[in-house]
Formats: sequence, structure tokens, C-alpha cells
Amino acid sequence: MEVKIGIQCAPRELVVETTTEEEEIVAAVEDAVARRGVFTLLDHHGGRVLVPADKIAYVEFAASEPRRVGFG
Repeated sequence: MEVKIGIQCAPRELVVETTTEEEEIVAAVEDAVARRGVFTLLDHHGGRVLVPADKIAYVEFAASEPRRVGFG
């Protein structure tokens, strides 16, 4: 799944490819915002993305689709 995170005062959104379920991500964002802590997300390579919860503008979920090659 592709997760797009908008960060306040940042011109571009952060795009993370992850295998984490949507419900888990929503719970983690809600918890981080409630604690005024840091939202942590693991990408599909095992890397970790950390975002201060008070800087999150939005979180958007999109289904992953294979990248297209050519003019199709």
C-alpha cells in the first residue's frame, strides 16, 4: 500500500510504500497525535520513517499499482 503524508511547511508530500495494514496506520497516527509524539511507519524494505505528529497535515492511502513501462 502507498501512504502519502503531507507535512506542514513542506512543499512536497512524503510517499511511503508499506505492507502495514491501513487500520494499524490509522491507530498509530491517532496515538501519536494524542500523545503529541512521533508517528513511525515501516516501509516495505524495513526502513523506518519518523514524522513529528504535530507537523502532519494529512495522511492519504492508495492501493499500490505496478509501474508502467512504455506508451501503453
